[in-house]
Formats: sequence, C-alpha cells, structure tokens
Amino acid sequence: MKTLAQNIIKWVLFFLLVLVIFFAVSANAQIINDDGEEDKLYAESKQVNQFFRRFNGEEDEKGNRYYPIDKEYRNVKLRKKYMGILFDESNPGITRALKKEFTEDVLSKPEQSILDFHGSDWFAEVNAIFQMSGADKTITLYMQLEKNHLGYKWVIHKAHADALDPYFVRDTTKIGRFLHPMSHELDFMNLRKAFANSDSVYQFAVRDFNPDHLSILLYEAKKGNLKFKSVESVRFQFFQIKGWYFELSNFNRAGYNTGWLISNLVKLKADTEKEIMKRYLYHATN
Repeated sequence: MKTLAQNIIKWVLFFLLVLVIFFAVSANAQIINDDGEEDKLYAESKQVNQFFRRFNGEEDEKGNRYYPIDKEYRNVKLRKKYMGILFDESNPGITRALKKEFTEDVLSKPEQSILDFHGSDWFAEVNAIFQMSGADKTITLYMQLEKNHLGYKWVIHKAHADALDPYFVRDTTKIGRFLHPMSHELDFMNLRKAFANSDSVYQFAVRDFNPDHLSILLYEAKKGNLKFKSVESVRFQFFQIKGWYFELSNFNRAGYNTGWLISNLVKLKADTEKEIMKRYLYHATN
C-alpha cells in the first residue's frame, strides 16, 4: 500500500511538473508573439491623423502625443526616423533616390514642411458606388475640409463620373452644327435647331466649356435618379510640401509595411506642374 501511494504521489508530481513546463512555454511563446504584434502595431500608421503626426514628428513610437511644450515635439531626428517607414515599399516608382531627395528636402526646412490638417492643398479622393439608371456606376467624389463656425466639415468639392464623359464628346477637327453669326437678327429663334437633337446640343456650347459633373450628380440625386450604395476606396492627394506631390493610400496586408503609406511621389519643378497634376487628378479636360 505504501509503495502504491508513493507511486501515485510521484505521478501526480510529474503531471504537475509537465503542466508547469507547458504553461511556461506557452506563456513565453505568447510573450514573443505579443511583442511581435506590438512592434507591428507601433510601426503601422493606423489612421490618417496618425500619419500627419508621424510625418510632423508629433508622437512617439507608441502613439503618445507630443505637444509644443515637449522637447521631442517636431524633432528632426524623430521625423527622419519616421520618414523611413511612411512609404509603400511595394511601389517601384518610388525609388530610393527619390525618397532620399524628398526626405532631405523636408528635413532641410522642417518648419516649412509641416502637414497642416486644416490647411489647403490637400483633398480626399473617394471612389463610391452609385446606382444610376438601374446600373451600378463608380463615381469619384473629391472632398475637402471647409471651415464651419468654430470647427470644420468635409464637403464635396468636385466630382467625376466616366459614365458622363460620352455625353460631352465633341469632334473639334471638323465644322459641326452652329448658330449663324446673324442669328441675333432673328431674335435667336434658330435656337430651336440647337435643342432639336440631343446628340449634338453640346456643339452649341462655348469651345472651352468644361462639364461640371458635380452639378449633374447633385441634380440627378435631387431627382431621385442617383442612389448612393457604398464606398469602394479612399485616398488622399497632397500638395502641401513645396515642390512635391504625394498620394496617401491605406494598405491592409501582412508585415510591417502596412497602414496609411505614401503610395505615389512626384517632384514638381514649377507651380505650372502643380496645376497640371491637379487638373489630371480632377479629370479636367481643358
């Protein structure tokens, strides 16, 4: 009986030892995993506002805010550290030399290279799905911040819909329909022919007419012919850094190079190039 009791005690102690080792290993593995996930969490710009703060050097690696009274607030060394993780590494168009030039330009004049959330020269580009004429259409809405009493609000600044482009195509290589220069002597009664054919009415508009898609979309929405369904994608366009344009996009993928990252970067040699780039983004035709 004594031997049996001793064997039982030995087995119980052995079993407890196995449990202790198992939980110790599991806890260690969990700590390693948590640390890895924590590092990834710290490396990721999870919100657009956080991207602003990191670009400007206004928070530490754990997301704690810095304020003007803090020694590290907008510290150049801190900003240089963040600049190394704020680019989409999968885009071959953003070369190492281009990133280096951009970073050096930003850090060489730190006070003039601060992103201003409430400032101008940046906007959101929202690709949204609408139902129009019984079919789903992708429409791009350009959003910008507008001062509203003591605060700010997002408003639709411009819009573009590929579905509307065919309505405004005009062949300028040949003479089309037109109103005779003496039409005023007829009290412009010949305007009748201008509106008789819906396919050619666009030809009677001024040559540099640029269709305002936003007005059309708001009209169609008011009439009940346009229904919002969902947002397909969001990105932000920045012109706040003098001599540069960059695009900000959100990446949800494995690894550390994720979150809100600079997905496109272009050096602008003159203000004229800045306006050309804006017109390109807005789909302006003239």
